[in-house]
Amino acid sequence: MKRIGWLAPVMSALLLAGCNNSQSALDVHGAAAIELKHLILLFVVVCTAVWLAVVGVLVWALVRRRGSGEPDSAGHERTLRLAVLTAVAGTVVIISGLTLMSFLVTHRIDRMDDAALTIRVRGLQWWWQVIYPDRNPALAFETANEIHIPVGKTIKLELEGADVIHSFWVPSLAGKQDLVPGRHNTLTIRAERPGIYRGQCAEFCGLQHSHMAVLVIAEAEADYERWAAAQRAQSVASINPEATTGRTVFMNKPCAACHTIRGTQAAGKTGPDLTHVGGRQTIAAGLLETTRGSLAAWIADPQTLKPGNNMPLVPLTSDELRALSAYLESLK
Repeated sequence: MKRIGWLAPVMSALLLAGCNNSQSALDVHGAAAIELKHLILLFVVVCTAVWLAVVGVLVWALVRRRGSGEPDSAGHERTLRLAVLTAVAGTVVIISGLTLMSFLVTHRIDRMDDAALTIRVRGLQWWWQVIYPDRNPALAFETANEIHIPVGKTIKLELEGADVIHSFWVPSLAGKQDLVPGRHNTLTIRAERPGIYRGQCAEFCGLQHSHMAVLVIAEAEADYERWAAAQRAQSVASINPEATTGRTVFMNKPCAACHTIRGTQAAGKTGPDLTHVGGRQTIAAGLLETTRGSLAAWIADPQTLKPGNNMPLVPLTSDELRALSAYLESLK
């Protein structure tokens, strides 16, 4: 299993390349991200203009100094005083203007419209727990590392850190927001077009910080409703004999003590909910694409792929591993 450890970054990069949008604050498709991009461009333009002005004045001063004789001390002092006052006044105006624009943009972003959907996101070392609450507890469900939202709808994310400080950042949709243990923060996102938007933990949170990705999948409202209805359903027992055997392996091994699969006796809360894990695009917080092979590799030796994570090594025979991976892959 040691040989496959180097494949994780490669597969993660390939998965990212397959997404509709890159992870970039300049490739924006969300209302908040558009506002932030305009603010960034404003800062860049103003700072570039200031730099050019400073360089221009420096060049002018050097040329003027070389072409003139001994300067008149009184006139030279007046010129320097005027230059300093002009520079100070310009600095105050520019900084005040940029500060005001930053405040106005932040105010617009933070202004909470009526959210069509509220989603709770908890950051853990090193994955994202995603909970879709509902007034009717029977309609609530949980997933991991993947957030589905309807296009054109305002979504309120309630963010909390479960262990250390994390930071939720999907740059194509919104700015960063910290997840702090014991504190509830919120972030509003809205996707303006369908797509798969990659995000990342933006606060160093431990050894596998760089392998803590999240996908936000924006889709038409009808598609979102179909997905949510499927997620609310309990797992469906596969008729495939190998998958049936894998279900038995899952229940008899420590897996059921750490993970939940609704519709079975597995009700563990330590790890991600696996009720529909086979239907997710990735496992291990974006580390691997969800295939039977990657599921088997992860189960066989998770510490090689993601050192330091809380997934223990479960002793399995080769037949048990094949059956268990078949079962998890069938949970669509």
